Amino acid sequence: MHVTELLKDWPCTVTGGRPRVQVTGVTERAANVGEGFLFVARKGKRQDGASYIEEAIQKGAVAIVVDRPSLSELPLNVPIITVPDCRKFLSYASARLAGNPSERLTVVAVTGTNGKTTVTHFIGQLLQGLGIRCAVIGTIGIFIEGRRMEYDCPEMTTLPAEYLHPLLAYCESRGVTHVILEASSIGLANSRLAHCEIDVGLLLNIGQDHYEEHGGREAYIAAKGRLLHQAHAIIVNQDDTQCRQMADASERPTLYFGAAAMLGYSTDLILQKLAIPGHYNRLNAIAAASALIALGYTVDDVADQISMLALPEGRLQRLEQDGVQVFIDYAHTPDALEAVLQTLSTICYGKLITVFGCGGERDKGKRAEMGELAVRYSSLVFITTDNPRNEDPVRIVRDIKEGFGGDCSTVEAVLDRKDAIRQAIFRAAPGDIVLIAGKGHEKYQQTATGVLPFSDVAEAEWALSEKTYEGKVEGGSR
Repeated sequence: MHVTELLKDWPCTVTGGRPRVQVTGVTERAANVGEGFLFVARKGKRQDGASYIEEAIQKGAVAIVVDRPSLSELPLNVPIITVPDCRKFLSYASARLAGNPSERLTVVAVTGTNGKTTVTHFIGQLLQGLGIRCAVIGTIGIFIEGRRMEYDCPEMTTLPAEYLHPLLAYCESRGVTHVILEASSIGLANSRLAHCEIDVGLLLNIGQDHYEEHGGREAYIAAKGRLLHQAHAIIVNQDDTQCRQMADASERPTLYFGAAAMLGYSTDLILQKLAIPGHYNRLNAIAAASALIALGYTVDDVADQISMLALPEGRLQRLEQDGVQVFIDYAHTPDALEAVLQTLSTICYGKLITVFGCGGERDKGKRAEMGELAVRYSSLVFITTDNPRNEDPVRIVRDIKEGFGGDCSTVEAVLDRKDAIRQAIFRAAPGDIVLIAGKGHEKYQQTATGVLPFSDVAEAEWALSEKTYEGKVEGGSR
């Protein structure tokens, strides 16, 4: 479409150049600019898009979008479009140029501190069981009818709008009618979903995560709350006090679910058919069932599919050999870690051994709490690195240890995560359970020297294969 057509419903001013040009795409990443693109020169936390304007023009940008009046008079040979907010314009333009696919799809968005990935995949599995062609988009990738799809986009919980709307159009072209996506607090705060039509929004819980990235707890809660004002109907966890307060502030029609009831129905029929352990997974299943009831399905429809539910990759993922069970889980918040530890403690007849760390440059306040929880539930704890990023791993470990007063006879600090996993598994005997928490599905580790390949699952598999038992010697080096 022409620039003038795209801009006719958006507040802006245009200076310089010839505005009546064809637009083929929009991006805020200079590397993605193609012939006929709009380049959105947004200022981020680490980089300023204004520094890439010349590069974007050389690659074919036909106009530059800014939200700083000081840039509107740059001597360029293309139009400069000044808008009130670059993020919201990027969302709007991405949806328009993709043909507004969310208007024709049924979209369910799930937010909450914990459980987003599990609930979105549960919803997808339930819909698929009922014959609905659906897509699930979130932390562990893009899935259509349960099969992971290769698609050129960043690995992010909630995709930036310039990737999301073309992806929705792609899903529509593949016959998808329902899309279930994870709505992260960062994604909501950055307006990535601002022009995505959301039919049902789920609020699962509010815990401690991403406070520092948002500038505090209240800003984090406000970001989550955006979904409650955007979705046409909302479903809220009535067992979470903060969630109820947020629902009270929303003007949208609100439905509630909880441990005892979902949208006015008893949960008994659902839970008696669920084969997945853990109270928190019971609540995740209830949340997913509530979404389908909100979409018009009956409790009987949903109950018939509950027994088929399976956890997604990296969520209580189980390995077992010679009586030693290893569980890999993405739990990286205090609430999530405690939920997993509680679940495993009820099925563990030997020692519960925990391997975990905390991410660098993220929410230092949760470290001590997670340390205290790990010690409370575990016979032995290995504190190690998670994604330290540019923070000193020794400092992170020290923060974690504050949760139990420093040194403890049942705690060992092993900074090399591979070594920590191996030591934990080698120390386990038949009947013991090893929990490896924090990274789940991730296939990398973010360190000061760069992003390195790393998989908790792969390392655990190797350790189990190399483990030596009395009367048995197997394995080898790699």
